[in-house]
Amino acid sequence: MAANGTSVSIQDLSLNFGAVSVLQTLNLDVAEGEFIVLLGPSGCGKSTLLNCIAGLLDISEGRIFIKGKNVTWEEPKDRGIGMVFQSYALYPQMTVEKNLSFGLRVAGIAKDEIARRIARAAEILQIEPLLQRKPAALSGGQRQRVAIGRALVRDVDVFLFDEPLSNLDAKLRSELRVEIKLLHRKLQNTMIYVTHDQIEAMTLADRIAVMKGGVIQQLDAPQTIYNRPVNRFVAGFLGSPAMNFVEGQLEAGATAVFKTGDLTVPLDRYGFDGAGNKGGPCVFGIRPEHVAFGEAANAMPFAADAAVEIVEPMGSDTLVWTKLGGRNFSFRVEAEKTLRNGEPIRIGFDPARASLFDTPSGNRM
Repeated sequence: MAANGTSVSIQDLSLNFGAVSVLQTLNLDVAEGEFIVLLGPSGCGKSTLLNCIAGLLDISEGRIFIKGKNVTWEEPKDRGIGMVFQSYALYPQMTVEKNLSFGLRVAGIAKDEIARRIARAAEILQIEPLLQRKPAALSGGQRQRVAIGRALVRDVDVFLFDEPLSNLDAKLRSELRVEIKLLHRKLQNTMIYVTHDQIEAMTLADRIAVMKGGVIQQLDAPQTIYNRPVNRFVAGFLGSPAMNFVEGQLEAGATAVFKTGDLTVPLDRYGFDGAGNKGGPCVFGIRPEHVAFGEAANAMPFAADAAVEIVEPMGSDTLVWTKLGGRNFSFRVEAEKTLRNGEPIRIGFDPARASLFDTPSGNRM
């Protein structure tokens, strides 16, 4: 990520459809050469925000700047952006070469310049052998490469991706994810990428903007969001398998503790100032990969007895389900470990790796 100025700046942006508020006073600055991912569930406003940046939707309030220029009311073609859609949006009657050149020909670009841009895009995306084919003769992955190429030939500073890999199977998604990351490294252009897939977000982004209800909940580096989510929604949305949540009570004092049922978890390693808090209902969160079992559990600051309820082999490792404080609780073990339903086990974790959320607000404590 380059740190030499702001490429895209969104200031106090709101969008209403009649009485329905879709985006609420959003502010977002994207640095030159940064890869930002807008992540969230369906209906959270991420694609709507991208369409506002592209000029495909008129905003209700606020301003949008691209490369320092106020483009709030500019036409999409005048914003200096290239957009890649989920649906490929290729002309079926045209060859790949004609699809790539169509927008340039309409814009009146010189023939030799068009040929240069197509050759460069085809080389970068490795689609030179496909230039004389029509979309019907291409695979899904090849069509998406052509769609990316069509944005690439525009020679713009900002690329917008609207769930470009959603229509592909898992293997192709994985391959194209790597190619998009390599493309960004090669071009160093600003890229804003919309997805509901947390793996895409974690692997591609310099920073992730997690959205819910038209509001950015958290904007930060992937590892920061994963390890220190600002609220329970973000904590639950990122992570597969999901974070374990155990409801209980915070008891404040010189040394704060979390209590649920007959279990007491010390919070001295959490870095929590219990003396400055009145306590109250809260939710304790810990990720499955941060839970130890067997002998390793006894070395942890907190450990408890449990029993295996369900074993889910996942290939590279195994997910084991048990109960903690009367709630379903999962942890990961190596694939070679053999555990049986009903087997008694010892599990433990370090509260320093946990997240504590206030029950009424859902915010991190």
